[in-house]
Amino acid sequence: MVAATSPAPSRLSLYLDLIRWNRPAGWLLLLWPSLSALWVAASGFPGWHLLAVFVLGTILMRSAGCCVNDVADREFDKHVKRTAQRPVTSGKVSVREALALGAVLALAAFALVLTTNTPTVLWSFAALAITLAYPYAKRYVSMPQAVLGVAFSFGVPMAFAAVQAQVPPLAWVLLLGNLFWVVAYDTEYAMVDRDDDLRIGMKTSAITLGDADVPAVTAFYLVFLAIWTAALWTVVNPWVWGAMLLVALAQVAWHFTLIKDRSRDGCFKAFRLNHWLGFTVFLGVVLSLV
Repeated sequence: MVAATSPAPSRLSLYLDLIRWNRPAGWLLLLWPSLSALWVAASGFPGWHLLAVFVLGTILMRSAGCCVNDVADREFDKHVKRTAQRPVTSGKVSVREALALGAVLALAAFALVLTTNTPTVLWSFAALAITLAYPYAKRYVSMPQAVLGVAFSFGVPMAFAAVQAQVPPLAWVLLLGNLFWVVAYDTEYAMVDRDDDLRIGMKTSAITLGDADVPAVTAFYLVFLAIWTAALWTVVNPWVWGAMLLVALAQVAWHFTLIKDRSRDGCFKAFRLNHWLGFTVFLGVVLSLV
């Protein structure tokens, strides 16, 4: 008797897998700082139009970024257990298909940006350029997570541009602070694949930091919270912000316990749960500006 074989996945299911539809943590990491910046720029609720633009645009651009990233990394991903079965790497989705899907998603995001204002449209080109550059930074930059930090923080100046038609110094300070958060959680992510990355010659912050990875990640979290606290102290409610900081610092301590042994499972769990830290900070901003 011949064993029954499972049916081949549909194109739709392959495309959804390509854009990580079942793993929303990626776009949530992008979303919370962008929404926090929207609230700060507007001194409160920014309106339903901008809220919709940034929520939908974040989901679309993160999905487009996954397409570009998987095409760029397809040869490396073959040698990493966690990524070997990604649709492009396994050959189930062609490079042309992945790039076409990414282009469609990026154009849809750009259509949303066109409903805002000229400064936001102009800044969106810089955001796109950094998004396209990141996958290749891993070949040449010893801390490519810093490049990702800029890409994943660019929603902050765009939010200010959308609300105020300008990007004030505060926006760049918040971007800098958020960059440290991105480097923290993406280093946790890189710690998962460190052995594979060393074998194939990939550059990551986990490799560059070596035995200093755990204290460095903890320090990055603290710098992120310190910069945002200093930048926003005059506009937030100190009692609300203080309560938020207690919750945020408890999460940082929890992350330390998850990554201190450098186990794959612990580091991956820490990475996946980072969106809760972003949500905590966002909630502190929103409740401070009610």
